[in-house]
Amino acid sequence: METRVHPPVAAALRLCLHGLMLGLLALAAVKAYGDGGPHPGAVTAVAAVLAAVYVAGAAAKSVQPGTRAGAAWLAVLGLLWAALLVLSPDALWVAFPLYFLQLHLLPTRWGLPAVAVTAVAAIASFLLHGQAVTPGTFIGPLLGAAVAVATVLGYEALFRESERRRELIDELVATRAELAEAERTAGTLAERERLAREIHDTLAQGLSSIQLLLRAAERTLPEDAPAAAHVHRAREAAQDNLAEARRFVRALTPPDLENGSLTAALERLSARTSTPGLTVQFAVSGTPVALPTPYEVALLRTAQSALANTVRHAGAGRAEITLSFMDTSVALDVVDDGRGFAQEAPEAGASASGGFGLPAMRSRAASLGGTLSVESAPGQGTAVALTLPLPVDRTGRDAA
Repeated sequence: METRVHPPVAAALRLCLHGLMLGLLALAAVKAYGDGGPHPGAVTAVAAVLAAVYVAGAAAKSVQPGTRAGAAWLAVLGLLWAALLVLSPDALWVAFPLYFLQLHLLPTRWGLPAVAVTAVAAIASFLLHGQAVTPGTFIGPLLGAAVAVATVLGYEALFRESERRRELIDELVATRAELAEAERTAGTLAERERLAREIHDTLAQGLSSIQLLLRAAERTLPEDAPAAAHVHRAREAAQDNLAEARRFVRALTPPDLENGSLTAALERLSARTSTPGLTVQFAVSGTPVALPTPYEVALLRTAQSALANTVRHAGAGRAEITLSFMDTSVALDVVDDGRGFAQEAPEAGASASGGFGLPAMRSRAASLGGTLSVESAPGQGTAVALTLPLPVDRTGRDAA
């Protein structure tokens, strides 16, 4: 009789059950001869057949909890035990291991009635053999049945709780590995963004200024001036290094911006976030213009952060991302129809894990001279709006 995967203590309990069953059958056979009772040969024969059937079923792999083979095996054991009850009053004690077998192999809705029938049969055997009726005649089998029910059901409850805890531990280990990988990825992306901003705000801007100054100097010098050639070469060197710095900045931008524009990256983000339970739509308002890399990174990261909060906390069915280009500013609005939150409560987006919560979004907006506003109320969804002032020179992504 194979069982589900239980702790090692269950194996010891099964061995004890097997020993109890075979020992009680041997006791019934021995007492049939020792007490000079009727039909000692028949008692021994039935006990031997019952023992053989029990051993065969215990060794059979097909006898499993909740299977037809298990139920059939129990039925044969019950019939043989009933026959042994008719022959010997000592067969009463075999009811106790039968209780455990019935509760283990049968579903609860069938196991409990089977235990009750077995207890009634054990009590009836006293009357059949004319034994003295005492309170113990009824209390013994009933108490044994109650102990068996409490033991088996209690053990099964403990086993289920142990399995739930094991599954939770496995899930925790897997989640910790995923979190570590996500933190490494986030750290790598954050460092890339920092380097991109540093190169853009220092080297690229400095080389751009040098180029402009050399161009102005080149215009003021006479064509035949000895320094004109040197100024021209210096301007070309500055231009070449500026182009190289811009290549570094582009290489360090977020992957979503590497192969396309900001609008394309936001479209991909909307499609990637949409699920059967959440529809995310993206729209552009106004005429798109080229933005500096830090602007594109800030807008994309804010959209990612707001959508992440929508997925994790809002329970929304619909979200909309709108990128608006105006005369002097660019705005990003992320609106959902989720559960919202109270404005005076701690901000739901301020994740302790160090992600892109609302404080991080505000810090990013402030670093570019912009503003971030959040409007929400319980049951009325959430709206996150980022507004950045457009740079005066908008001739290209890396303009000053």
